[in-house]
Amino acid sequence: MDTNEHFFAAVDERIIGTDLGPLLFSEVELSQIKTDAVLRVGGIGEKQFSVAILSDGNLPDVVKEDQLVGLRSLLALVDSEEEYCLLSTAAQLVTWYHSFKFCPRCATTLDLHSHERAKVCGHCGHHQYPRISPCIIALVRKGDKCLLAHAAKFASGRYSTLAGFIEAGESAEQTVHREIMEEVGIKVKNVRYCFSQSWPFPHSFMIGFMADYESGEITPDGVEILDANWFEPDNLPILPPRFTIARCLINKYLEEIGREIEPDSGLFFPAE
Repeated sequence: MDTNEHFFAAVDERIIGTDLGPLLFSEVELSQIKTDAVLRVGGIGEKQFSVAILSDGNLPDVVKEDQLVGLRSLLALVDSEEEYCLLSTAAQLVTWYHSFKFCPRCATTLDLHSHERAKVCGHCGHHQYPRISPCIIALVRKGDKCLLAHAAKFASGRYSTLAGFIEAGESAEQTVHREIMEEVGIKVKNVRYCFSQSWPFPHSFMIGFMADYESGEITPDGVEILDANWFEPDNLPILPPRFTIARCLINKYLEEIGREIEPDSGLFFPAE
């Protein structure tokens, strides 16, 4: 038995976890639970992790339905980028496993590949890899002010950076210009890459940018964005949680204008 092997578990496309964090099983514990599949996730040091997809939607006896929390709550509990990446990977693999059951070419049931992170069609040979949806996310600066917006899906009072999916044929930089114009009606310049983040809702890949204001008046589209404004560093609204790339961009902006940030206000920082 490999004591360094640990297993997340998922039921009904949901990683099992409580307000203490994701539930982890040993190899012995997992052998006593009926599973549909076990997918390799990754490792931290000598510890290796996989995710077990439980059969029949049954929770293990050690946890009750009313104890479960959602993925955002679990991500809020992680203490490092490595832990975040493991949990994000596990969640996206579970979504992929359940979402892609049939070959998109011939409709034959897909099987897990023997050694790749993929599903394969036994009829036509098509390979289906985990889906990744590229998105941009951008913080716009106007001098020492930053542009933050309240989206329709946000909790009351919360503001964040602007984001959107990259469309066919676009570069990431082109998407920054288009999305900002569509959502708040302004032009930007000096678009520059900062860092990226896997975002498991359900399978986005966020590419983070800074940009400078060029022209126009803020005009929220009224559909995705309900309100947007320029904010001074001393008068920021309720911000995104620390595990988000949005918070990382805001922290970077604060550092660039010479403001100190709280040590625990963000998990991730750009590589040198």
